[in-house]
Amino acid sequence: MEITGGVPGHNGRVALVTGAARGIGLGIAAWLICEGWQVVLSDLDRQRGAKVAKALGDNAWFITMDVADEAQVSAGVSQVLGQFGRLDALVCNAAVANPHNHSLESLSLAQWNRVLAVNLNGPMLLAKHCAPYLRAHNGAIVNLTSTRARQSEPDTEAYAASKGGLVALTHALAISLGPEIRVNAVSPGWIDARDPSQRRAEPLSDTDHAQHPAGRVGTVEDVAAMVAWLLSRQSGFVTGQEFVVDGGMTRKMIYT
Repeated sequence: MEITGGVPGHNGRVALVTGAARGIGLGIAAWLICEGWQVVLSDLDRQRGAKVAKALGDNAWFITMDVADEAQVSAGVSQVLGQFGRLDALVCNAAVANPHNHSLESLSLAQWNRVLAVNLNGPMLLAKHCAPYLRAHNGAIVNLTSTRARQSEPDTEAYAASKGGLVALTHALAISLGPEIRVNAVSPGWIDARDPSQRRAEPLSDTDHAQHPAGRVGTVEDVAAMVAWLLSRQSGFVTGQEFVVDGGMTRKMIYT
């Protein structure tokens, strides 16, 4: 396991972002770099992760990590500390959805366990191994959850259970790690998580937007901006909270 990319010798705040080779995780990494952070992207896709880190420039690095494997988490965090000597922020974005087209009756225990291992065990392991270094710099953790934790959709039992558990874990960690480490959750709703180039090439239609109860589909940048604020010094009194980024969808669905 080795960190690749970037330019040695940079100083400043360091963030570890998991599941950052595409979609929301990549958007968060890019946004933080624009705000002056040094960012280590982690993902299971070594080839894509190294490629996107290189594209993000001198303040981006990449490391391969299975967040559900404690040995890999421990080794990965040690690599980050060896490279930078500090860690200021952790963003837990890596996730597995329910296997596609699998009903509850066909969902195996192994598939269920893998979803929970990545979506729930992973953030716990990362918090456990990052906490001593985050505490040294009054750092912050942001866990990416989902509005599916509270909405009923077909064939999402494992995903919904894991994300609901992650909200509860966030509340508990905020108490056990505070006040030195702030811990919050961001729950995206309907987000167009495609890469910017894909969104530009094939923009969503008026019909796509009209299907959203609030009349707008969210973007990766909507989520990234919220995460960046939660990691900033401007949110120093904010911890143990869940921030729903869904364009008012949940409220509108409930009350109309």
